[in-house]
Amino acid sequence: MKLGLFYEHQCPQPWEGGAERKLLHESLAQVELADRLGFDCAWATEHHFLEECSHSSAPEVFLAACSQRTKRIRLGHAVCLAPPQYNHPARVAERLATLDLLSDGRVEWGTGESGTLIEMQGFAIDVENKSAVWRECVEQTADMMALRPYPGFAGRFFSMPMRNVVPKPLQSPHPPLWMACSRRDSILRAARHGVGALVFGFVEPHQAKTWRDEYYAIIKSEACVPIGHAVNANFATLNGMMVHRDRDEARRRGVDGFKFFGYCIAHYAIYGAHRPGVTNLWERFLAVKDRIPDSPGSGSIGSPEAVRAHLEAYAAVGVDQMLFMQQGGRIEHAHICESLELFAREVMPALREREEERARRKAEALAPYVAAAMARKPRRPPLDPADVPEIEAAGLVLERRAAKEGAPAGGHYVADPTRGGAIPMAPREIFPPAAKPR
Repeated sequence: MKLGLFYEHQCPQPWEGGAERKLLHESLAQVELADRLGFDCAWATEHHFLEECSHSSAPEVFLAACSQRTKRIRLGHAVCLAPPQYNHPARVAERLATLDLLSDGRVEWGTGESGTLIEMQGFAIDVENKSAVWRECVEQTADMMALRPYPGFAGRFFSMPMRNVVPKPLQSPHPPLWMACSRRDSILRAARHGVGALVFGFVEPHQAKTWRDEYYAIIKSEACVPIGHAVNANFATLNGMMVHRDRDEARRRGVDGFKFFGYCIAHYAIYGAHRPGVTNLWERFLAVKDRIPDSPGSGSIGSPEAVRAHLEAYAAVGVDQMLFMQQGGRIEHAHICESLELFAREVMPALREREEERARRKAEALAPYVAAAMARKPRRPPLDPADVPEIEAAGLVLERRAAKEGAPAGGHYVADPTRGGAIPMAPREIFPPAAKPR
């Protein structure tokens, strides 16, 4: 089973004294340590306006910083929000490709619809159509990375003319594609689209097995029609994690931070009412934390022996990757680093044993189903270069406009030297005549 870290960038109040700066720099140090210790992936979420719960509104910047501090750990967007009011599909393609190039091909592309009203209403997003928006935008973003040129698109939720979106990612046709899932129906939808399932719910191994088996049954069926240009058949789920040789000390260090994560999600997504800039979630949490029961995901908080046994149960039922939520609430940076090191020494070896062989055998077994799924994918026909229209430069457009207004022909579109100097520019004579507008 592969092992990943998951970052919400929780930042409880008070925020004085550079709390946010401290949080981000400590997270970078943790990812750098995880890279050296052999963890497989570091995932960073995207949220907006979720005070205290998630100060991770620009994960692509955080992951870019990670890319320059690490050598092998993969870097996951978990998730890049799909609605164009958050992220225009072309900007997603450009940012992912740039990060993929900077990291030498280590990006995982997680996608999602968005799940809270405070975020969606803040960006004027239509809640009723968010699943359709996700499908349209993710499919077009994949096309932008895979096709040269991108043929353009006129859809329900965004439109864009033909362009060649650059740069292209190092991983071809694009980074592995995932979808955030919180319920059974979204897991099954991920399988139908041929993308990995990032299950952000805390479930016991037997429930994970049920969902995992249903997911792979669809991957192997005719219902799987890839939304991207490759199938990423993977099932990942989430646990809290804090390891210490003394079980009680592990719980003292880790349980409250993990509970705060769940409390924040419930506040913003289900039960709470929030006053931006006023509500203090940490104070509210402290008043009720002892009434919050442990969740299944807290089984990875304890001694190395107990954590190893807990996680081996997930590996035994076929979970492909376990994501660990360590940075939560007021969990101390030093305790996170100690836990990572102890985990790597005493828990990781059993989970990584024969992992390469497992992954190889899985890929071989799925290969015919993946090929069949890719054969079902509708593809846009390749463009004949002769059919690619010319896009006129601004100077030609302005010249034509001036001619219509009676100005003499032959002028140049150049910078005004009185406003900071002329731009070095090749003379007009070396350019071929503009094609007639189509």
